[in-house]
Amino acid sequence: MAQKKIAVLGPGSWGTALSQVLNDNGHEVRIWGNIPEQIAEINNKHTNTHFFKDIVLDDKIKAYDDLKQTLADVEAILFVVPTKVTRLVAKQVAEVLDHKVVIMHASKGLEQGTHKRISTILEEEIPSDLRSEIVVVSGPSHAEETIVRDLTLITAASKNHADAKFVQELFSNDYFRLYTTDDVIGVETAAALKNVIAVGAGALHGLGFGDNAKAAIITRGLAEITRLGVAMGANPMTYIGLSGVGDLIVTGTSVHSRNWRAGDALGRGEKLADIEANMGMIIEGISTTKVAHELAQTMHIDMPITDAIYSVIYENKDIRESIVTLMRREARSENEYIIEIKGLN
Repeated sequence: MAQKKIAVLGPGSWGTALSQVLNDNGHEVRIWGNIPEQIAEINNKHTNTHFFKDIVLDDKIKAYDDLKQTLADVEAILFVVPTKVTRLVAKQVAEVLDHKVVIMHASKGLEQGTHKRISTILEEEIPSDLRSEIVVVSGPSHAEETIVRDLTLITAASKNHADAKFVQELFSNDYFRLYTTDDVIGVETAAALKNVIAVGAGALHGLGFGDNAKAAIITRGLAEITRLGVAMGANPMTYIGLSGVGDLIVTGTSVHSRNWRAGDALGRGEKLADIEANMGMIIEGISTTKVAHELAQTMHIDMPITDAIYSVIYENKDIRESIVTLMRREARSENEYIIEIKGLN
């Protein structure tokens, strides 16, 4: 693919790693952020030490704090900002953007209050004559591994195949591979909801439980993620792909995952406020737990693991008591959730 001008909105760990992938592919990359010291560090030292202490970025990657300057003449915009500020940043983009671009996002969450997916927020805030169909870039990936060019396979999801194909070609190289899909709902719900299960998996580890418990929460967590996603209109097959079970495995088993680490700390008895203060990064699984719990209640979807995690985080219920409640639920057939999913289609 010929060189493209790409704006990456959000100089966090994932935004920085994806910027390097795009730069490796010969594209002109502009990272935008609103912390002057961070912007200056990227431009002057070619580092982003808050997230990567030992990584030196290519000096061709430029950082900006002026959004209009960042977006001038770009052919694509990649949103990698926290879910809670996505709508605000999208409004700012709409105010200064003066030409049509491909809009991508690589964030993983659901908006509090509205319960909306990120692509929906972007569709609402950026006029259709200024953008493509939204392309979701998501899958099993740790920024800490992508930044050192470890092998990574993820998904590009869009309602328009040509837009998904464009993004696939934009990112793909010898160490970073994308697959396309049209199931935007499935990819986005899987990306958001796996963070909730990862918090639970971390909590089990912090409590001292082993691999049996890890396998159980990942498998049963996938079942309830799928139930909710299919009820929202997703293809159930998406949840056994990279953006489903793949992302759940990587997020629910690794110390690289801030959601897993947050859960682990909860399991060891730390207070949530202290965990969030010490993390230094947004823990999307905490806010997504609230959204998922509310969605499950509204849509009458059985999500016992999510409900248990919600009760610990937002109702101060004892973790071990919540586990006992889960273990003593009414006995069921494992295949019941498959029957429920088929009934929703």
